[in-house]
Amino acid sequence: MKGSNVGYIRVSSNGQNTDRQLDGVTLDKVFTEKVSGGSTDKRVELQSCIEWFRDGETLHIHDISRLARNLSDLQDLVKKLNAKGVTVKFHKESLTFEGGKDNPMNTLMLQIIGAIAQFEKSLINERQAEGIAKALAKGVKFGVDKKLDDAQIRAIKAQIAAGASVTTLAKQYDVSRQTIYRMIK
Repeated sequence: MKGSNVGYIRVSSNGQNTDRQLDGVTLDKVFTEKVSGGSTDKRVELQSCIEWFRDGETLHIHDISRLARNLSDLQDLVKKLNAKGVTVKFHKESLTFEGGKDNPMNTLMLQIIGAIAQFEKSLINERQAEGIAKALAKGVKFGVDKKLDDAQIRAIKAQIAAGASVTTLAKQYDVSRQTIYRMIK
């Protein structure tokens, strides 16, 4: 639809709520995803959103950090969209970018706020790594607990070699057949 208003809404995890983003903005279409903003290449809805746009349309985003947490990704995305004739509007920061209409102050603000978003992401990653290191030092184990111990795994492999059924062993050890198949690979 020529001249349509499209929203891109992103939160970092499934437990987070998207309701506050672009609340009250009239949109013709919305792309929503629940994924980390650290990388743009793994964001399926963002890629679909970019491909969907045509000349004369407007992309509405709640704030800069929702589009990207990396300054170069942020600048590349805005340039890419502007080159397609798409206007990019960041509501929280009151910044608008239109292809062919350079505004040096808006560009400066985008770069400053984008750099801050990147810095925040770096701090989050640093704190997360520190927390994981401390937890590991205390003996905390991450991931799913093993369903079978080493002795059970050896017994199952021996029974499989002797011709036992995967389905029977899965029932006997109270695990899925897929667990047995993974184990005997």
